[in-house]
Amino acid sequence: MQAHELFRYFRMPEFGDFRQYVRTLPTNTLMGFGAFAALTTFWYATRPKALKPPCDLSMQSVEVKGTDGARRSAMLDSDELLSVIYDDVTTLYETFQRGVQVSNNGPCLGSRKPDQPYEWISYKEVADKAECVGSALLQKGYKASPDQYFGLFAQNRPEWVIIEQGCFAYSMVVVPLYDTLGNEAITYIINKAELSLVFVDKPDKVNFMLESVENKITPGLKSIIIMDPFDSDLVERGKKCGVEIMSLKAFEDLGRANRRKPKPPSPGDLAMICFTSGTTGDPKGAMITHQNIVSTCSAFVKATENVLVPTPDDTLISFLPLAHMFETVVECVILCHGAKIGFFQGDIRLLMDDLKMLQPTIFPAVPRLLNRMFDRIFGQANTTMKRWILDFASKRKEAELRSGIIRNNSLWDKIIFHKIQASLGGKVRLMITGAAPVSATVLTFLRAALGCQFYEGYGQTECSAGCSLSVPGDWTAGHVGAPMPCNLIKLVDVEEMNYLAAKGEGEICVKGPNVFKGYLKEPAKTAEALDKDGWLHTGDVGKWLPNGTLKIIDRKKHIFKLAQGEYIAPEKIENIYQRSVPVAQVFVHGESLQAFLIAIVVPDIETLSSWAKKKGFSGSYADLCKNKDVKKAILEDMVRLGKEAGLKPFEQVKGIALHLELFSVENGLLTPTLKTKRPELRKYFRSQIDELYSTIKI
Repeated sequence: MQAHELFRYFRMPEFGDFRQYVRTLPTNTLMGFGAFAALTTFWYATRPKALKPPCDLSMQSVEVKGTDGARRSAMLDSDELLSVIYDDVTTLYETFQRGVQVSNNGPCLGSRKPDQPYEWISYKEVADKAECVGSALLQKGYKASPDQYFGLFAQNRPEWVIIEQGCFAYSMVVVPLYDTLGNEAITYIINKAELSLVFVDKPDKVNFMLESVENKITPGLKSIIIMDPFDSDLVERGKKCGVEIMSLKAFEDLGRANRRKPKPPSPGDLAMICFTSGTTGDPKGAMITHQNIVSTCSAFVKATENVLVPTPDDTLISFLPLAHMFETVVECVILCHGAKIGFFQGDIRLLMDDLKMLQPTIFPAVPRLLNRMFDRIFGQANTTMKRWILDFASKRKEAELRSGIIRNNSLWDKIIFHKIQASLGGKVRLMITGAAPVSATVLTFLRAALGCQFYEGYGQTECSAGCSLSVPGDWTAGHVGAPMPCNLIKLVDVEEMNYLAAKGEGEICVKGPNVFKGYLKEPAKTAEALDKDGWLHTGDVGKWLPNGTLKIIDRKKHIFKLAQGEYIAPEKIENIYQRSVPVAQVFVHGESLQAFLIAIVVPDIETLSSWAKKKGFSGSYADLCKNKDVKKAILEDMVRLGKEAGLKPFEQVKGIALHLELFSVENGLLTPTLKTKRPELRKYFRSQIDELYSTIKI
């Protein structure tokens, strides 16, 4: 009803008494009515509308006939999977070239020094530097070919993108290296990929690499290009063992003086060999093509094209490792749309300062960081009243989330959440989390508090980071969304764990243009991951929910992820810890929502007493098991053995509970072949596990 119609309506005779009554009301009452009416009208006029979902949220995936129950994204108009979103973007070289055009040569890569603003280089400057790097590689005698591999060993910084684009411009392949792999794994990769030239950020990494050449561990390494300043001693040391040391600037200058025309790659050519961290053996080199990465990027753009497409005005904060596929895919989406990438200073402790200075609009995160944000927010709400207000405000905004409404300008944002939003720079409009599961409680609260579109994805290196993603408009938690438009997902029986595809449960398998080509020089391991029909077997167990979304419910093998995304092989760790004299049995446990491991330990009844006596403890077996100092001493001995065996810090347990009774076939905790029944152990020790995680602070 329009305003003039409403006026005529109240002028009708039957409303005469009402009009007379209104005339008798005091002026302040009438003003109050007027204010209330004005506020109501304003609320209706400014009330945000829910984002229009790209598909029916009650059925987000569709079964494809003739595929054993495989499902595709409901966003697709047919069963044909998406490979590209833009016709002129089929490789990572073309991805960047599109960015050069749409940015109108705007700022591309930014970095900063402590207490300084960000300094930017333009898209054309990056393209120029990249061609110089690629030309220098050709001048050094390398081929413009997808069988030419180069190592890249650095933290996130502008030079990473420049070198990467320099390789892509001439059809060459990047092999990322990263610190958490450990020195032994890095030398393994240098040899496996036959890397004769590696780009490195800091001189201290060069010393380790020269040492491996001197000891004839990596005899094929011939050149190291360093980004940061270094002294002449390093050059002399390199000469003595036959390794040329050169600055990146001098390398660029060499290319500038010997400029070559780019030789762009084809979609099916290799772009990267991304080595996974490995759990029970050496790292495996996943061979990722240009098409693999472009299809994942295209699928993300397709999924969000009606609600959020990056523009040159957008800014990404880059701090998640570029050696991992998740960050690589995010940055490719940014570069394709001519947006800016601002790199953190290299110290995660300074990230909040970087965020305030950069004011990013796009912020990829991992659950470990989100958990810290959540804990810090509620830690600062240090009174009952503050917690009540925070909880009340978040519940009000969660109610809007359930209606599909995302915003950061509500009354609750202005009163309660503006400080939280300001801590991330105040302009974030897109967040995405992956690498490991995130708690539904944490995700829902942060979606409400930050007031931005916040997606959760699932995937792995072998499917170019992503195979499922939250659908815009579905802001519920507890699942990892629907299949991305670039791939199919099907569930396959895991009979030994009683997961059956007929019941909508099973091992998650992925097929599509985002699935990798196999592991470098590892045909047997490739055959384990990729079946004859091209399905990638992830090893994760999933379940279809009624609305067509996927929920991760288990892991097929006894391998799991911690909250920071690191894979854990518990049996390897248990075998090391069981060498401890006072230990008879040990069950190592971790959870994808937790950042560390704990263990249940059964002390050895025959050796505990004598071992404890040497440590100054006495008492019966039961008394010793109850003694906190004995427990601490056992933990210290286990950690010592772990260090000696080369366990990484995240593979060491942070706390233990002692149990007096041995695991056995009789009590249902061992199989007839005396293997641990991990699901039963988890259930049996649930209370001890929960207590350890609630009391240990790291």
